[in-house]
Amino acid sequence: MKVIVTGGTGRAGRNIVRELLDHGYEVGQSDIVRPQGWQGEFRLADLTDYGQTLAALHGFDVVIHMAANPEPDRDHFTGAQRFHNNTMSTYNVFNAAVALKMQRVIWASSETIYGLPLEVNRPKFVPVTEEHPYAPGSSYAISKVISEQMAREFNRLSGIPFIGLQFSNIIGPDVYKNCPTFWADPTTRIWNLWSYIDENDAAQAARLSITADIQGAEVFMIAAADSIMNTTNHDLLARYFPELPIPDGLQPYESLLSSGKAQRMLGFKPEYSWRKYVPDGSV
Repeated sequence: MKVIVTGGTGRAGRNIVRELLDHGYEVGQSDIVRPQGWQGEFRLADLTDYGQTLAALHGFDVVIHMAANPEPDRDHFTGAQRFHNNTMSTYNVFNAAVALKMQRVIWASSETIYGLPLEVNRPKFVPVTEEHPYAPGSSYAISKVISEQMAREFNRLSGIPFIGLQFSNIIGPDVYKNCPTFWADPTTRIWNLWSYIDENDAAQAARLSITADIQGAEVFMIAAADSIMNTTNHDLLARYFPELPIPDGLQPYESLLSSGKAQRMLGFKPEYSWRKYVPDGSV
């Protein structure tokens, strides 16, 4: 099984490449710059150019498309350019994958489609699942919504499985060290309901998507099992989202972005938590 990862120099991409190599996959990368120290197959490509994209994917069985610009919009000009680049590159990857009769397309969607910041675009219910209404508020988020629809159409036309991973904020130990500041001021992480996904678990989700029994175009929320707070969900919701009913069975530190669908259909089991790195905040 030959797998190509686009955007392999990013935090998620680097860990996905490592995860795949550790599990015996033949891995290639495509990016606009060569990854430092990478000795495997590499194809320099601007994915907004269809010819370059087609050449980059040729010869691979599966593509994991992680390349995108997630920066916030500074103004409407930069937002327009970001939307164009993100949407065009994703279209080109999807179109090339179908033309090349690849076995599967896996790609990065995002939690942002649900309306971040969520203290402004108030959630309708918690935990947030894939059934929650979308409310994208940035060029990046809108590009992800468009990409999810494109995936459904390309699946309809080709029959190739398309798997979109709605990653929560991908972080690791370099961010976990800041946890005490989050606990001191919960508003610093309220924007995504105090959720996150460890970089290693993000890679696990991508790997499992290669072999999961998926036939259509599906999207999956990918978040850690726990919140990033040492304050209980009941206290946080009562203080910041008093209008939301607290569902029966909600655990004190359970993530308010639910990965239940990914656990059922992909076999995803988040294993990493900030609690392994910040023991004084354990509960």
